Amino acid sequence: MVKITKEAALLYHSQGKPGKIEVVPTKPYRTQTDLSLAYSPGVAEPCLEIQNNPNDAYKYTNKGNLVAVISNGTAVLGLGDIGAMSGKPVMEGKSLLFKIYAGVDAFDIEVDEKDPEKFIQAVKAIAPTFGGINLEDIKAPECFEIERRLKAELDIPVMHDDQHGTAIISAAGLINALQVAGKKIENVKLVVNGAGAAAISCTRLYCACGVKHENVVMLDSKGVISTERPDLNEQKKEFATSRTDIHTLEEAIRGADVFVGLSKGNILSQDMVRSMADHPIIFALANPVPEISYEDAMAARPDVLMSTGRTDYPNQINNVIGFPYIFRGALDTAASAINEEMKMAAVRAIADLARRPVPDIVNRAYHVRNFTFGPDYFIPKPVDPRLITEVSMAVAKAAIESGVARRIITDWKAYRQQLRELMGQETKFTQNLYDTARLAPKRVVFAEGTHPNMLEAAIRAKEEGICHPILLGNDIQIRKMAEDMQLDLEGVEILNLRNDNQTETRNRYAQILAKKKQREGYTLQEAIDKMYERNYFGMMMVETGDADAFITGLYTKYSNTIKVAKEVIGIRPEYKHFGTMHLVNSKKGIYFIADTLINRHPNKEALLDLAKLSASTVRFFNRTPIIAMLSYSNFGTDTVGSPAIVHEVVEQMQREYPDLAIDGEMQLNFAMDKELRDEKYPFTRLKGLDVNTLLFPNLTSANASYKMVKSMVDEGEVIGPIQMGLNKPIHFTDFESSVRDIVNITAVAVLDAIVQEKKNGK
Repeated sequence: MVKITKEAALLYHSQGKPGKIEVVPTKPYRTQTDLSLAYSPGVAEPCLEIQNNPNDAYKYTNKGNLVAVISNGTAVLGLGDIGAMSGKPVMEGKSLLFKIYAGVDAFDIEVDEKDPEKFIQAVKAIAPTFGGINLEDIKAPECFEIERRLKAELDIPVMHDDQHGTAIISAAGLINALQVAGKKIENVKLVVNGAGAAAISCTRLYCACGVKHENVVMLDSKGVISTERPDLNEQKKEFATSRTDIHTLEEAIRGADVFVGLSKGNILSQDMVRSMADHPIIFALANPVPEISYEDAMAARPDVLMSTGRTDYPNQINNVIGFPYIFRGALDTAASAINEEMKMAAVRAIADLARRPVPDIVNRAYHVRNFTFGPDYFIPKPVDPRLITEVSMAVAKAAIESGVARRIITDWKAYRQQLRELMGQETKFTQNLYDTARLAPKRVVFAEGTHPNMLEAAIRAKEEGICHPILLGNDIQIRKMAEDMQLDLEGVEILNLRNDNQTETRNRYAQILAKKKQREGYTLQEAIDKMYERNYFGMMMVETGDADAFITGLYTKYSNTIKVAKEVIGIRPEYKHFGTMHLVNSKKGIYFIADTLINRHPNKEALLDLAKLSASTVRFFNRTPIIAMLSYSNFGTDTVGSPAIVHEVVEQMQREYPDLAIDGEMQLNFAMDKELRDEKYPFTRLKGLDVNTLLFPNLTSANASYKMVKSMVDEGEVIGPIQMGLNKPIHFTDFESSVRDIVNITAVAVLDAIVQEKKNGK
């Protein structure tokens, strides 16, 4: 874990715009008409609609996606009562988490009021602005009454996250830890050290999950909370034990199955851990110093199942796993409350998610091969992209079923897609790719079946219904990897091209290739030798019709793959060159960038082919090509080198294709800004049009540009490389490709195969 210094923290919060969040407009505002609609006089119309029907505020304003993070600063993190203003950085941070994890807009509101009644009235007064209230860092016992009153008196969801967020995540962790330990929840003995808001809420939820009340022992700073003590408030009385033989933590923890610490650091000793039952479960959640360190607990009891609140140890209890998605589901149903049914639905969804195979993006974030459900992984990681769908949907369903929803969701498939699009996990464009591929899934060969990303991508593509995968590689190794990664190989064909049972196939492919290339110096023996290489064998599967498409590139150098593709598949007869394109799907729209992979220094003939191929490929994606051919000069201002070549290509393309929107050579800023371009160069064929295709003069500029865009695009995606110009659907990846990248390319390859099939009249 990186050590956070005071200087680094202060710089982070102060550099640039002070703070961590800002307000961004969501509607056009540049013209007078825009401003008249946004404010006076147009704004009067939605005001009148809301006056007639208050629920229309969800339709015409941001209320339905707006949460207030409200605190009086009386119990801030581990800092205590530091006051409302001092707690503002924390509330800003919470607002940031709402946005980045669930797309929920949040305002931080610091109320300088410690009197519970006055605080309640302040929150009630501003509640009409919001679709939900997240109470934060309010000390106990006042927080209990504040939340109870606000929940009773407001018609929007109210949740004190310090109580319920920790409870929900730790309850999910407890359910799974008990499964790993082989224990039944109704039989376990539970010790809770701490009796504040989080401890009370956690214990209540554990009991709702099945822990028996009589098996709970709770401690505060004075020791065991027992019925003999006269100093108990109502919340502590709820968990007072009638046992008279225990008074200290050391006495209480003997033989206990579970310890949950919500107190202070270093109060649980190794001897105490040794005294616990077999396979003890320890949730040491004090921050930043837990009740016992991970290292000490593991040294005392190697069979311990351990959670902390820290990111640098396994099984972190992190509230961000819950609260963004709980509010997301509540907001999307315009719920009037977050009730017990919704909280329990979140518990079950989080627990279930940890038992499922972990997506590649999570493994990569933590630099591991594969998280597997067990002692070191029984709580989902905060970066798991599935939380937005699984938890939000579970909460939304519970809101509807329990009767607190004012908006009823009926199309759950569409809602899942909406959530994925909201967080940039998937776009309508990629979903359309998948939907089209599902209409006629094809046999797709994956060259590097022993690469973890390609193995998982093949299975994910099968699960998406977009292809019938064939994995090339050592079958024993692939099956072992799939078992380790908990991937289901049912319906996946594995082909070890080097096995003796493939001799006949290798010879058949070799004869076909040797005959095809006999006038180019190929011998049969040379072709036979080539068939032991995955790229030759896999491409021959496509060439002969034994498969429909081929994906390769994770292990192989592009130069070698390109050579094989030319030899085995060949370039379409109307061209002498082929290329690749990357598709950038951004907030501003979809852009096609070529040639990003193949042609290092294209001459005029190559650029002509690439321009034609680019237009054809853009149409393949059902879009009208509007092509800017780029250079460092504009329209003949430089008459030598690549600008001159581009200039000549544009002239020829415009002669041959008078209806094609193509022009250049031009600088990138003129290509992207039509107002600037039209004012400076009103003669262009692109006048009034938004460019969607960028054709670069050489490989360096194209490759660098798409990689720069890929590194800078936070909300969007880059798909590619997309092959242009080969006779058959052969598509490439690279060693950086994620599972999702490969699945996207697979969808493109299937569509390519479908188009090829139609061209051939099959």
